[in-house]
Amino acid sequence: MTLHNVIPEHLSTLLGTLRSSGVEIQSSHDIIKIHAKKKLYSIDPLQTAPFPGFPTDLQAQIMSYLATVEGTSILTETVFEGRLKHVDELNRLGAHIAVDLNTAFIRGVECLTGSEVEATDLRAGAALVIAGLAARGTTTVKQIHYIDRGYQNLEEMLSLLGADIKRV
Repeated sequence: MTLHNVIPEHLSTLLGTLRSSGVEIQSSHDIIKIHAKKKLYSIDPLQTAPFPGFPTDLQAQIMSYLATVEGTSILTETVFEGRLKHVDELNRLGAHIAVDLNTAFIRGVECLTGSEVEATDLRAGAALVIAGLAARGTTTVKQIHYIDRGYQNLEEMLSLLGADIKRV
């Protein structure tokens, strides 16, 4: 995947996190190329923090990713209490995630399985879409009004990347 018109320095923490799990990333002035052909690995530890730390706004999305990589990742939410509500929905898709207080223990699975899930907020909704696209079978995400608050034409943009996604 190639992203144009971006400032790689603004995403340095996310890109570093993805690199540490085996994703190959090249960046230049305003382009990021992401390639993940080889085996991907868990991350331990990862915790959210104010800038320049790992952004809490990406915690749910990275959790969807970590649910599908080999090994056990430990992700601690240090910025906002109660921001792990999406865990139950990810587990409905076959993820193996346990929570203790503000820490999630994510044991990667070979493949998620399609199911009906419900977005509880904007970021959780995006995470469920990501997980649903990685799942075998059909995933239906309900309460998409949360997603629409923050992502304009999400299904169209993901379709351009080859995603089999539609709004019903």
